[in-house]
Amino acid sequence: MRRLIFEPEHDAFRETVRRFFRNEIGPHGERWREQGHVDRWAYTKAGEQGYLLMWADEKYGGAGVEDFRYEQIVYEENIRHGEPGFYINLHSGLVAPYIDGLGDEEQKLRWLPKCASGESILAVAMTEPGAGSDLAGMKATAVDQGEHWLLNGSKTYISNGQLADLIIVAARTVPDQRYGIGLFVVEAGMPGFKRGNRLHKMGLRAQDTSELFFDNVAVPKRNVLGDATKGFGFLQQFLVGERLIAAIDSMAAAQTAFDITLEFIQNRRAFGRPVGMFQNSRFVMAGLRAEIDSAQTFVDQCVLEYNADRLTADEVAGAKLVASEVEGRVVDACVQLHGGAGYMEEYRISRMYTEARVSRIFAGSSEIMKEIIGRSLGLDERKLK
Repeated sequence: MRRLIFEPEHDAFRETVRRFFRNEIGPHGERWREQGHVDRWAYTKAGEQGYLLMWADEKYGGAGVEDFRYEQIVYEENIRHGEPGFYINLHSGLVAPYIDGLGDEEQKLRWLPKCASGESILAVAMTEPGAGSDLAGMKATAVDQGEHWLLNGSKTYISNGQLADLIIVAARTVPDQRYGIGLFVVEAGMPGFKRGNRLHKMGLRAQDTSELFFDNVAVPKRNVLGDATKGFGFLQQFLVGERLIAAIDSMAAAQTAFDITLEFIQNRRAFGRPVGMFQNSRFVMAGLRAEIDSAQTFVDQCVLEYNADRLTADEVAGAKLVASEVEGRVVDACVQLHGGAGYMEEYRISRMYTEARVSRIFAGSSEIMKEIIGRSLGLDERKLK
């Protein structure tokens, strides 16, 4: 179905972006998956093309492009033609906005230009071994020591954990307040900051995911983002953008899985005819086509609402829920249509199957999304107390 949210200038931009990911990023995917991380030059090369932090003001190294559809195009084309483990979306769309939205002028001038050029790679550290979606249950602490904060604790499942130069770390600053949390920018090389081993995942093997450890790390006051006691609210504020990006990525993956499967069943023959000519294949693909188009329309509408600063937490939760669930169903059906080939890593659909599984977990699990939506309907047990 023709997507109605893009103008001719967006289409022209997509063609340029597609060439970049197809020629400069995609060919290295296999090697990156084997080594467990992308090469640092992937970020600097994307920065040279102006694809990092496009929304940032020119004085911070960006292009000052406020239209989120351009970001959407970059993320979609990376999924389709680049390498899903190249977390340009995390760098530009999830972490850098914290610095832009919460940082003072000195902080933004100090950090954002190198983030826009790709010289500094970003990560955010929220999840802990004993606290996943329950951010208020985190155990990492930061104690005010006058001229600096003393940071202690550990984080896990941190994307870009091995490569990151700047890591926004959430830590408890008010011991007796459930939501008394601060956000601290830890820089590579700070004494007491150590990276654990790269974690071995089911999928997204080119994405370096790690444990991080903080042992009496002295974080200067100039590295605190906003009020050091209001970090929980800040985290909630930026979750809308994070979940929208997750929905965008899920839909790009679902469409890609559909496309490669359609090509496969048109060419693979069984019993004297293409597999796609069997009624079951036609019916399965027809159902997937309708489901993808429906979900994509929803997500695209959310992008327009985000551009207009109207997208709500419950709306984006719905988009993330629907998109990630659609992605899971699509890749599962596409593996089945590939037959035995779908179980072989040499076929991309096999990798896409394992990559898709985490979509229903990260940025808030499907169960958390349903809870958010349900509460927005007035079905909130907390209001009965």
